[in-house]
Amino acid sequence: MNIWEKLPKPFLILAPMEGVTDIMFRQVISHAGRPDLFFTEFTNVSSYASEKGRHNALERLEIAPTDSPIIAQIWGKNPEHFSETTHALASLWFAGVDLNFGCPDKHVNKAGGGAAMIRTPDLAIECFRNAKKSTVLPVSIKTRLGWSQPNEYQEWLPVLLAEHPAALTIHLRTKKEMSKVPAHYELIPEIIELRNQISPKTKLIINGDIRDKAHALELHSKHTEVDGFMIGRGVFANPYCFTDHRPTREELIELLKLHLDLYEKQSQKYYISYETLKHFFKIYVNNFPGAKELRTKLMETHSAKEARDIINS
Repeated sequence: MNIWEKLPKPFLILAPMEGVTDIMFRQVISHAGRPDLFFTEFTNVSSYASEKGRHNALERLEIAPTDSPIIAQIWGKNPEHFSETTHALASLWFAGVDLNFGCPDKHVNKAGGGAAMIRTPDLAIECFRNAKKSTVLPVSIKTRLGWSQPNEYQEWLPVLLAEHPAALTIHLRTKKEMSKVPAHYELIPEIIELRNQISPKTKLIINGDIRDKAHALELHSKHTEVDGFMIGRGVFANPYCFTDHRPTREELIELLKLHLDLYEKQSQKYYISYETLKHFFKIYVNNFPGAKELRTKLMETHSAKEARDIINS
């Protein structure tokens, strides 16, 4: 069944973020209040197609019971590798496959993937077609307005919509803009019109500067033909952003303790540097009296046990 046809309107998604939305953090967000749909971090199709890289790819694609429904996001530039990867994903309990044509990371772009696909539209379409013909799962796309100029969407988005993806997520900035300028909400009506003209059955998802559920509903009241909204950095300000709840200090600390527990469990299976966990501390230890002092102490720790001891004291 097509997961995109089963979602409410508007639906909410946690944006795939490299180094953030791994299996541990997704479980934390599920505990706080899950979105309607999760995405994995993106996985390189060439890694999956390589015997040497497959172990790492499968680690990134691991999912927890609380993740379902979840979409596997992939990237690359080799059409045959897209075929091989999407064919295999159908047996791994995913509800769909999403092609990343929007990541602005310079290393990803130098390799020809992510937002670099905007500059090679013929290759992008070949990759999409290979992915679509090789799986029974619905195939969607996440992209940006363009490479350097916002008005590039007028040529780029029709190319994608002509392939009738199951869903199209648009981060309302260009690759060059990164997240340095406000999202171009003023373009939403024109993007809706393009979708309606070319591929009316494609679900349209808006991404960029969306703070929380209330903000998404406010945007939807102005743009009712948008099907869903994707929240990225908003989750850093409030991990309960998919709910109407405003957490207490105690609730945020409990989320941190849960994250520590999940880290210890996951690190028994894979090597995970404790330093990467420190990037999350500001999410839970922020905006309450004593937060800065507590966060400073936590940043000096070297293990989950040390962090837990400081919290409990």
